[in-house]
Amino acid sequence: MKKLAEFLEEEVKAAFEKAGYDGSYAKVTLSNRPDLCEYQCNGAMALAKTYRKAPIMIANDVTAHLKESHVLKSVEAVNPGFINMVVNEAFLAEFAQAMKNEEKLGVDETKEKKKVILDFGGANVAKPLHVGHLRSAVIGESLKRIIRFKGHDVIGDVHLGDWGYQMGLVITELGKRKPDLPYFDENFEGEYPQEAPFTIGDLEEIYPYASGYAKEHEDYKAEALNATFELQNGRRGYRALWRHIMNVSVSDLKKNYGNLNVTFDLWKGEADAQPYIPDMVEMMKEKGFAHIDQGALVVDVKEESDTKEIPPCMILKSDGAALYDTTDLATLVEREELYKPDEVIYVVDKRQELHFVQVFRCAKKTGIVPENTKLTFIGFGTMNGKDGKPFKTREGGVMRLADLIQGINDEMLTKITENRTVAPEEAEETAKLVGLAALKYGDLSNQAAKDYIFDLDKFASFEGNTGPYILYTIVRIKSILNKYKENGGVVETAKIRVPDGEAEKALMLEAAKFNGVFDTVVEELAPHKICAYVYDLANTFNRFYHETRILGEEDEDRKSGFIALLSLVKEILETSIDLLGFEAPERM
Repeated sequence: MKKLAEFLEEEVKAAFEKAGYDGSYAKVTLSNRPDLCEYQCNGAMALAKTYRKAPIMIANDVTAHLKESHVLKSVEAVNPGFINMVVNEAFLAEFAQAMKNEEKLGVDETKEKKKVILDFGGANVAKPLHVGHLRSAVIGESLKRIIRFKGHDVIGDVHLGDWGYQMGLVITELGKRKPDLPYFDENFEGEYPQEAPFTIGDLEEIYPYASGYAKEHEDYKAEALNATFELQNGRRGYRALWRHIMNVSVSDLKKNYGNLNVTFDLWKGEADAQPYIPDMVEMMKEKGFAHIDQGALVVDVKEESDTKEIPPCMILKSDGAALYDTTDLATLVEREELYKPDEVIYVVDKRQELHFVQVFRCAKKTGIVPENTKLTFIGFGTMNGKDGKPFKTREGGVMRLADLIQGINDEMLTKITENRTVAPEEAEETAKLVGLAALKYGDLSNQAAKDYIFDLDKFASFEGNTGPYILYTIVRIKSILNKYKENGGVVETAKIRVPDGEAEKALMLEAAKFNGVFDTVVEELAPHKICAYVYDLANTFNRFYHETRILGEEDEDRKSGFIALLSLVKEILETSIDLLGFEAPERM
């Protein structure tokens, strides 16, 4: 379905050409002076030099051909050469009704369907999720939904940290605590136990203890490094222990990501890439891409156009050990072999940008990734406390994600209980929905690349640009529609009518922007633009609500038109928050 601005642009383009001017300058945008008009075109100014005419003369010539347009109510040329437009109410009502009838509210699915792998989450096995994992999960989940909504085939991969030094630390500490376990007996040839010899609680205590101890004891660190080496080289007992660690950790991670309403199609990790490393390294050597530099095997990725130093991509350390560069490249080999994606998108801390520049260039240079496969880096900023520093607990430690979510849920439960609008048996579930909206909207309303301040008081507020405010607006609309049904009205058959009031038209115009906003969001991979839009739509609805007697309207046709418009607005808001990764309760 065409966007509203496209309909306007077609009219203006035809008028430019009828007046004898280049139609490519007929770009229509939202007015930056909404007190004067709804849309505008500034093309006359750009054409003045070409046609050696005053812009206002060109604008007048064009507007003369727009007077009879069925799309426009009024059009005016204004000094120095603006073309100001007001949309025809009857056309606007037809457009809004057409959106309401469309399965995806006027969003056209792509004609060029792509296979996209979205790499986000990045949790480490044997460690609890903490606040540093929030942004990747929240932004990645929203992008997955946005790209799918456009019709692309999206595969979400958590890409676990499951093969590094932390595995050696856990295995070493387990060996100290339970040396009699068969996993540590190199002569053991029987079947290893099916049950893990530890719980997730044990792992979450073992890892930080081992990590701290290794920092102060070189001999312990050496043992952990050796255990990592033996694991990666196939020691049977360590592999069995590793599988236990994976099973216990992944089960817990799924539960924690589930509390964030985040899901993955693939639970792959660094370990899955290991079998691809030897052949990949051999290929790089044989084809002359890799060379030895100070003992390490590297691939040069610097380009002549670089204005800053881009170091070589290190494939193997001088001792032959693989690095993050190696694993990420091998993961691309695996993805190409198994999925053949058209694009791979990484949602990662922006401080890792240089690493991904090196990996992307190396992948393209060596032919690991075909030239037409797009590699995209989306770097996100830091979630900071009110002091402007990375968010911490009151004790100064890194806060667990589960504790952060629980804290928000408790805050929302207190507010909902005080409001007494929700039955006690519903209050806890409602608090979870509203808490998740507060957390996700608080994050996603910021541009991904920017740092932001985590302010629970602000995020949990029912007023202002917050998730709870958006949910409250949806619940208000649901309440009106339910009362209309209770009084015998049929929402499904209600038709949008020609607006006859300023607030009604403003709400219809705002609703009509949805498919245009969405296409910008998917093109720029920018969830924050959905947040900006739903906030504007919610504000415009609440103005209409306060200025209009909706259920009290005596004219049944007029009331039915209001209900149809509200039904459309509710659907847009619910679709939008689903794209952001949360949902609205029935009551608040």
